[in-house]
Amino acid sequence: MKGTFPLGGFSGLTTPFYYYDTDLLRSTLRAINDETRRHDGFVVHYAVKANANPKLLNVICQAGLGADCVSGGEIRASIGSGFSPRKIVYAGVGKSDWEIDLGLQKGIFCFNVESVAELEVINERAHAVGKIAPIAFRINPDVGAHTHSNITTGLAENKFGIAMRDMISAIEQAQAMPNVRFIGLHFHIGSQILNMGDFAALCNRINDLQRELDLRHIPVEHINVGGGLGIDYDHPNRVPIPDFKSYFDTYARHLQLRPGQQLHFELGRAVVAQCGSLITRCLYVKQGAVKKFVIVDAGMTDLIRPALYQAYHKIENLSSEEDKETYDIVGPICESSDVFGKSIDLNATHRGDLIALRSAGAYGEIMASCYNCRPLPPGYIKEEF
Repeated sequence: MKGTFPLGGFSGLTTPFYYYDTDLLRSTLRAINDETRRHDGFVVHYAVKANANPKLLNVICQAGLGADCVSGGEIRASIGSGFSPRKIVYAGVGKSDWEIDLGLQKGIFCFNVESVAELEVINERAHAVGKIAPIAFRINPDVGAHTHSNITTGLAENKFGIAMRDMISAIEQAQAMPNVRFIGLHFHIGSQILNMGDFAALCNRINDLQRELDLRHIPVEHINVGGGLGIDYDHPNRVPIPDFKSYFDTYARHLQLRPGQQLHFELGRAVVAQCGSLITRCLYVKQGAVKKFVIVDAGMTDLIRPALYQAYHKIENLSSEEDKETYDIVGPICESSDVFGKSIDLNATHRGDLIALRSAGAYGEIMASCYNCRPLPPGYIKEEF
């Protein structure tokens, strides 16, 4: 079964473009809120790096989520779309001075600090403007995740976070600084995780670290476990909304929160991926020496995940109901890696057919580039058709 698309509205549009089913986005947000209401102290921040389209940010803000930002630009985009600074967490291994200053000026909820060197700079910048910066330390828990190596972030070899052995020392240094206030711990082990055992393993590691802090009488107001919940790229129609119940229940069952602690999540892909598609048009069907190619007008500039991660996206011909044939689906970019899929069974395709690359709501539009001097595609939401 193909997704439901307003084909009549698409006919006059220049391709490629991104299409967002905001009805599905709102249903996804309701599912998140329904599940978190079952657990005291659960707070969800949307990871803006997944998609910063202002129309989507506004919908997400209206649903009551906070924002998880990894740059000053994302802080500005979030506030511009209505998010309260008091619901913004700011992570990132390389925060520049102006970005720190922006967070201080806006009064964001928390800086997730990834090194002692960064801590010292935040204290200096806060002192210069007479502020006290709330900080949480991002701890590298050395917990592996069953996902692509390029999106694993919680191993000791990764660049993110402070080593567990340095946690106590870092907290003690923060407690001695006049312009920072230690309020929590932050973790994130990776992305596109479907094995709940990975999240349970993170819970067990956090429990160990909390017991160590208890022995030293160091209180922690907030625990932030990041995000990482994956989606079903194979079946976007059959499984349009991720299994939020199992995800939140895993933390409720395995994480031993202290009285009054808040538990923060930073979900991105799981919120927006399934609501978005990249719509492109067939330029040519080319018979090669050993295979047949569908050449479309979208390229790796518009959806880089297949080239970057060898990622799979379901591909549908929205214009054809003919019998299926096997094609390689490729773009026009002058790179051999500009391939969306190999040996894909697609309804017989002809020049001018509209093709949908599904599950592109996360890391599609936000990672687009102008390589080959190509313009950035526009993004449309369902209400505009």
